[in-house]
Amino acid sequence: MELSLFNEAGVQFLLRWIHLLAGVTWIGLLYYFNFIQGEYFKAADAGAKSDVIRKLVPNALWWFRWGAMFTFLSGAALIYMKHLTGLGIMIGAALGTLMFLNVWLIIWPKQKTVIASAARVAEGGEAMPEAGPALAKAGLASRTNALFSIPMLFFMASSIHLGGVQVPLHNAGMLSLVLIFGLILALELNGIFGKMGPFASVKGVIHSGIALTVVLYLLAELI
Repeated sequence: MELSLFNEAGVQFLLRWIHLLAGVTWIGLLYYFNFIQGEYFKAADAGAKSDVIRKLVPNALWWFRWGAMFTFLSGAALIYMKHLTGLGIMIGAALGTLMFLNVWLIIWPKQKTVIASAARVAEGGEAMPEAGPALAKAGLASRTNALFSIPMLFFMASSIHLGGVQVPLHNAGMLSLVLIFGLILALELNGIFGKMGPFASVKGVIHSGIALTVVLYLLAELI
């Protein structure tokens, strides 16, 4: 008797399971960094903060970046195998892909500089001058990911519960596509080159994420 996990449907199920498991790891740590650790750092003294950066943050970042990697790879495989082309899924996939790139190309490289600087100070040396700007860049990219995560999760779940946003991508209106993906791109560019603005506070990034979800949903449904 053939085991059900070894047919095409079984492979898709395994990929979905990996996608969910890795995604919970990734997004859970994203919220930890933004909503818990970041607020702790605002109140912690320099010694406690340095200790966390050197001993806790590297381990958390390992799980964080590899959670992002396996979420991205399993999601891309699912889209390919199931030929998913609905607008909602593509919005979620675009947001998730940008979040993945932010982790590996901005957050992790910049955090390595911050960790190295903290280690140097702990050994009696001087802080690396590039550590401050690196921390700011990593923080803005992380806040952008927290912003994106709210509509990303909304649209990834929409394929089952909100059929209206699952029109095939090639059937979507051009104006809708330009506004949706143009808005996402503008926010990503701000996450790379811009400023925190309302994302500086936990409430600000949560409220902005909910507002972005509403705007993207209305653009997908009504235009």
